[in-house]
Amino acid sequence: MIEIKVPILPESVSDALLLDWHKSAGEPVMRDEILVEVETDKIVLEVPAPEDGVLTEIVEQAGTTVNAEQVLAKLTPGSVEPEATGSKAAEASSSGDESAGADDVRLSPAARRVIDEQGLDAAKISGTGKHGLITKQDAIEYSSASDKQAASDTGAKTSSSGTSALTSTSQTSNQQPVPQGTREEVREPMSRLRQTIANRLIQSQQGAALLTTFNEVDMKAVMELRSKYKDQFEKEHGIRLGFMSFFVRASVVALKRFPLVNAYIDGTDIVRHLYQDIGIAVASPRGLVVPVLRNCESMSNADIEKQINDLGVRARDGKITMDELAGGTFTITNGGVFGSLLSTPIVNPPQSAILGMHKIQERPMVMNGEVQARPMMYLALSYDHRIVDGKEAVQFLVTIKDMIEDPARLLLDC
Repeated sequence: MIEIKVPILPESVSDALLLDWHKSAGEPVMRDEILVEVETDKIVLEVPAPEDGVLTEIVEQAGTTVNAEQVLAKLTPGSVEPEATGSKAAEASSSGDESAGADDVRLSPAARRVIDEQGLDAAKISGTGKHGLITKQDAIEYSSASDKQAASDTGAKTSSSGTSALTSTSQTSNQQPVPQGTREEVREPMSRLRQTIANRLIQSQQGAALLTTFNEVDMKAVMELRSKYKDQFEKEHGIRLGFMSFFVRASVVALKRFPLVNAYIDGTDIVRHLYQDIGIAVASPRGLVVPVLRNCESMSNADIEKQINDLGVRARDGKITMDELAGGTFTITNGGVFGSLLSTPIVNPPQSAILGMHKIQERPMVMNGEVQARPMMYLALSYDHRIVDGKEAVQFLVTIKDMIEDPARLLLDC
């Protein structure tokens, strides 16, 4: 008998929430098949089967708060036929029982999230993964096909019912209209990650003297530089050249010049970081996460772009680790990717400041006495006024503006 235990949690995490079991007691499982997931304050950890066998007993039920290395279930090892874990789904399909569905179908964690979010019937999805495993792509393609079919059916129904709708309207024109739509409400518990985000935002608002200063930056020079070298850059480094790497490097220069922006308050002390660890805010299906780029002062544009891409993908897939989310001396968030023109970002405690990037939009600007259309971006710097003075905050933001408008200065650090 093998005991299935909670993974070892990081020092800063005391417990975790047990999510839904993917298997039931008595079911055969295969090695590395995901049995259950546990949600911490920051990430979701998967608990796989250590060996082939049968899940003999489930000790802790979904919704239970558990601690590190706590026993969750017991597994009896033994050989299992690859088809065994999918046999129940096959029986359900052949019998036409649609209610037998999602719990008996083998799903990847990413596919399960897509299915839960979009309300899909897992039993109707054909898996293309190993041993019939339904992958995230399978779920997305099934959802897309279902949407197209629904749109087609709606169009046909509307066309065929046009005449009868007109007749019905004329007959009931003198009657009180019947309200349309639903009045139902749905209540669901907040995830641990969402609770943590909420608490930290309140902590930031109540525990700091927050203020935001704004500026705008002309993106023309960076856009021309990117356009000129993007193909060569991608060929050389295997990654696309984005704007974020320029802002990270510009922030490094500004943080060196104004070190209090890179510091934090600890009681009655000010702790200054002699390095620049910059967090990049990423929207994931479970909420906002901020993976951290370590020692950005020693990184090139290519290094930054590669790490941002890797961390962003794994954050969205729930594969990022606690260590990659911990720490950070400064944060950058880019609301412009969602169309935001201007915002006031909230500082990520215990940090002292956060830079907000926004949508690039052409606006009329006076250049050398002439009005020209220029690609402009609003920048926002929210900061803790207890440690950062207004003068420093403004000069910090102007430094970033200068570096972006003349990117050659990034090479010369001037």
